[in-house]
Amino acid sequence: MKVLPFKIPKPEDGALVYQEDHEIVFYDQLHQHEEIQISYIAAGSGSLIVGDSINYYKKNDILVIGENIPHVFRSDANASSKSIMYTLFFTRNSFGKGFFKINDLIELDTFFKNSIYGMKITSNQTKIIFQFERLRNINGIERIASLLIILNLILSSEKERLSSFVYNKKYTDAEGKRMNEVFQYVMDRFNEPISLDEIAATANMSKNAFCRYFKKRTNKTFFQFLIELRIENACKLLYKNKELSVALISELCGFQNIANFNRKFKALKNMTPSKYRLQFQKTDSV
Repeated sequence: MKVLPFKIPKPEDGALVYQEDHEIVFYDQLHQHEEIQISYIAAGSGSLIVGDSINYYKKNDILVIGENIPHVFRSDANASSKSIMYTLFFTRNSFGKGFFKINDLIELDTFFKNSIYGMKITSNQTKIIFQFERLRNINGIERIASLLIILNLILSSEKERLSSFVYNKKYTDAEGKRMNEVFQYVMDRFNEPISLDEIAATANMSKNAFCRYFKKRTNKTFFQFLIELRIENACKLLYKNKELSVALISELCGFQNIANFNRKFKALKNMTPSKYRLQFQKTDSV
């Protein structure tokens, strides 16, 4: 299978694709597709790379990934039960070139603009999940109606942007394979020291060429990306493993000393690791 682009399996003449993924590990290869993707995570958790950013996904998340955004889902390494994701795939032209341009749907232009960078929906989740959970048992007409209801709910929802930068060209197959190998290498070894020599060799490039190549496609240096990946994994451990000390989490995520960990964490999250953990403890006690 080619790494990029990734083709969404479609029924013949189908405009809207509904897909259920029941896997121990989601499709964890970097890929992009022309369809906009709206996904509901019914079970499971892990890392999600969208464009230039690393995110953490978990049960009940509602995620929007825009057309041709490179992304990869990576289920937690210790996952023992199935991860489940329900997804709707569609394009602006799925229902005809003029469908989303009619006056009654003109407000959705905001959705399409926001989808360029991907979104995590942080309100109205219960209403959106209800629509997803009924998709399996309804016909095509009703599914299109449910999509419009979901889109309308997203318009009025609070959102978090998943990415701050998206490379504005489609990856070639060779580029996709190279970037996928880099991302996979880093996600497998983020808790270990990774040198520039090492990662450049993975991409089969010189150090200088790799630095230029990576910066152009992610708008950040490789080591910025590595630190962000480590911090996102630290966030996951702070949230899920409350028995682990902050010092141990720092070590498990590849930081050589806790002072550096605390400094990098605060720079990215605008709070200390301890305060980050405390906000979830307060939520759980309510």
